[in-house]
Amino acid sequence: MLLLALDTSAAATVALLRDDVVVGRFASADTRSHAEVLAPAVRRILAEAGVAGTELDAVVAGVGPGPFTGLRAGLVTARTLGFVWGVPLHGVMSLDALAFDAASCGAVPAGSSFLAGTDARRGEVYWAAYCAPSEPGALPELLDGPHVGTAATLPPGQPLVGRAAGLYPDDVDGVPAFSHADPDAASLARVARLRLLAGVPLRDTSPLYLRESDAQVPGPRKRATA
Repeated sequence: MLLLALDTSAAATVALLRDDVVVGRFASADTRSHAEVLAPAVRRILAEAGVAGTELDAVVAGVGPGPFTGLRAGLVTARTLGFVWGVPLHGVMSLDALAFDAASCGAVPAGSSFLAGTDARRGEVYWAAYCAPSEPGALPELLDGPHVGTAATLPPGQPLVGRAAGLYPDDVDGVPAFSHADPDAASLARVARLRLLAGVPLRDTSPLYLRESDAQVPGPRKRATA
């Protein structure tokens, strides 16, 4: 199975996965240039792997939650590539990739509940609750979420993986090895692959914004008074 995955819910990341092997990847922490870096990164990764876009089994996009502008850049790029190449397009919640990454390397005990959280800005975090799988390499079970709120309002007593843990160490029980992690496109592709192999339906690419955009349409101009 040959999958190309993109995620811009936090950092801009791209990965090409052949079966369970990553054959190309890109990541940029610059959240202001998602739209500019994605297409060149995809072109370079495919060229270095000797793969044409039409050979892909699917394009996978992280659907957030994430900030409006950055998340939209990744979804528009993924939708465009899937349409142009004529290949299936699937969505995966970005927090699922973060949770899978932590669970698959043993950062959280098997069978235990934990949280995955990313930076939502405005002093808030995007988060969801999971149960770590008992079998190695299996997918964590989504228990609750996604939600957006302050770190102090997260369910207490549960370990948190993701950048939110590093941002609010006084409010959460962070997992040190994952206190600065963002969703990764390679993990996103692995989540999609496992679901496709199991025949589990994937999401469409509707974005999980969870709150309104910071940009607002100007209201009508006030009439001048004499």
